[in-house]
Parts: sequence; C-alpha cells; structure tokens
Amino acid sequence: MGSHEEIKIENDFYLIRFQNDTNDTQLFQRPVHADLIQFHYGLKGKAKFVFNQGTYALDLIEEKSLLLYNPQKELPVHLEIGPNSWMISVLISIKKLHTLFSNEAEHIPFLSAENKEKKYYTEEDITPSMAIVLNQLFHYNLNSSIKNLYYKGKGYELLSLYFNRSEDPNTDHCPFLIDEENVAKIKKAKEIVINNMAEPPGLQELADMIGLTLKKLKTGFKQVYGDSVYSFLFDYKLEYARKLLDSGTYNVNEVGVLIGYSTSSHFISAFKKKFGTTPKKYLMSLSN
Repeated sequence: MGSHEEIKIENDFYLIRFQNDTNDTQLFQRPVHADLIQFHYGLKGKAKFVFNQGTYALDLIEEKSLLLYNPQKELPVHLEIGPNSWMISVLISIKKLHTLFSNEAEHIPFLSAENKEKKYYTEEDITPSMAIVLNQLFHYNLNSSIKNLYYKGKGYELLSLYFNRSEDPNTDHCPFLIDEENVAKIKKAKEIVINNMAEPPGLQELADMIGLTLKKLKTGFKQVYGDSVYSFLFDYKLEYARKLLDSGTYNVNEVGVLIGYSTSSHFISAFKKKFGTTPKKYLMSLSN
C-alpha cells in the first residue's frame, strides 16, 4: 500500500507523511511557494527530489534529512518515493519560523541578515531523538479528533531538534569537536555499544577501547549525539525491539533477550517507559 497524508497544522505550516509499502516507485508533486522552507526526513528506504524538469536531482536516504530553501524561486516538490520507503516532510514559512526563534535568530544561520536571501540545500544526519519522533508519527494510535494537535506538537518538536543539533561544532564554546579524530572516536564508541547492545561495555572500558579519557567520552558523546551513552543506547535498543516486533518473527520474550534483558518483566517495563504501552498491547495494535 502506498499513501501520503498532508496535515495543515497552521497557516504556512504543513506536515506531510509519505508511506510507500509497495514494490513500485511512487510519484508525488506539490507546488511550494518560495517563502516556504522545506525539511524532509528519510525514515526508511530512499526517495529522490527532481528539479528543473529532471536536469537536477537530490537523493534522500534513510537516517538523513534535507533542508531546501531558495528565496529567489519556487521549489515545487517533485518526489520519486522508492519501494518500501517512509518519509516525513515539514513545510513552514520563513516568517513563521523567524517568529518561533525571534530571540535566538542569530543562532539560525539562514535567518541572519547576511544570509536571509541565500539558498540552502543541506543534508544532515537524523539524530536518535529525531528518529523517535519520526517513528511516533507512523505508529500513533489516537482518536482522529486530536490528530491535528498531535501532528502539531510533533512538527514543532522536529524543528526544535533540528536546530538544536545544527549548531556549528567548530565554535569556541565547543572546542572538543574541533578535533575530527576525537569525533571519529566518538562515532566508533556508538558503533561499539550498538554492536554489543545486549552486553555493552562499561563507560571506562569503552573509553579505553576508543582511546579517550572517560571525561572526553562523556562530553563528546553528549555533544555529538545529544545524549549520554546509555540513554542513547536505551532509545536505540527499544527502537530496535519495536522493529523486531514489527517483523512478526519474534515473541516478546525473544525480543527482550535479543536486546539484553535477562527477564521479560524488565523488558516490558522499559518498553512501556519509552512507548507508553506494553509489547503485548503493541503487538495487538499491529494485528488490529
């Protein structure tokens, strides 16, 4: 099944949810006024934005986001959504976005005076916090009467997480990230804990494995991924558990063991803490 749903959150603020569960590429087109900034988030699979009658294209792959903005000309959305691909788009006017951040406008590069007429085509990683919000937009189970309110809250949450993540890592207040070698070590730490999620190393052991002090590991991980090591791992493990449940291949006990919970009660408690429901009730909602 392939579908898209557009929600008008407010004037000049829209959220579009794309879900292509077919084996075919699907096309979507929509005019977009020049004063609207476009945020596109790839949750699963891939998509392609086509411009100028096919003479130029930008790919959007999973776990990546695109910011598109050109105040000099309109950028209509001409989208090719690949098979088995999910994505979210947020369209918001520069004026509305400016009012949201009016007291902090200088922290948003394209709102500064010298850049306000500049065009942007920017690709960024989707952070774990953003991935949680995006997944929630595909797995909510709410009364239709409050759906618009839910989308509104999640739309604002995505914007806040995007700009919180987008601060320049090379500024004076963040000297740790100037060292690209240290950043590479932090990314290695993330890979280690993900690959060993069932039995992750302790923080000191992890610091030794990547060649950083414990303090630099803690500080750097927070700056790169916006969360502590184990808080990041908790979110990752539970998202992974949800995907295992989605697959229909494992039962609740099996999933808990796979992600490192020795007892099903601990897994159930953690799952409920993150998603607000038990794994069993989540499975039942899938079947319904």
